Amino acid sequence: MANKGPAYGMSRDVQSKIEKKYDEDLEDRLVEWIVAQCGASVGRPERGRLGFQVWLKNGIVLSQLVNSLYPDGSKPVKVPDSPPTMVFKQMEQIAQFLKAAEDYGVVKTDMFQTVDLFEAKDMAAVQRTLVALGSLAVTKNDGHYHGDPNWFMK
Repeated sequence: MANKGPAYGMSRDVQSKIEKKYDEDLEDRLVEWIVAQCGASVGRPERGRLGFQVWLKNGIVLSQLVNSLYPDGSKPVKVPDSPPTMVFKQMEQIAQFLKAAEDYGVVKTDMFQTVDLFEAKDMAAVQRTLVALGSLAVTKNDGHYHGDPNWFMK
């Protein structure tokens, strides 16, 4: 947010610990899966936590990902023709992804909060949610998972 200054003391320590949980190797694996699952049209992010956040921030890639896990004709998230530019629309798109992921079977404790992604508060939580989603997709073995099944635990 525009009016947020630098963190000091305990706030900085807590944020630093959260940021250390982010796994760049896991980021590479998640990007490979998302591209394999959704197709090359989703593009690729710049390497690193910030690039990953910017890539997912408007919710479009996440929506396409969760939709790709369902059969044609039963897509849970409406994906707009053009990416939303207004903040509340982007956050709404992320919230729709979270609802669809929960409906798919991701447990609440593995879900990130919209602000974790939108403001890059806890990108490790975003990774946790995507890993949980991928693991569920591999476990379901319903033919909608694309990619290497060894990327996720069953």
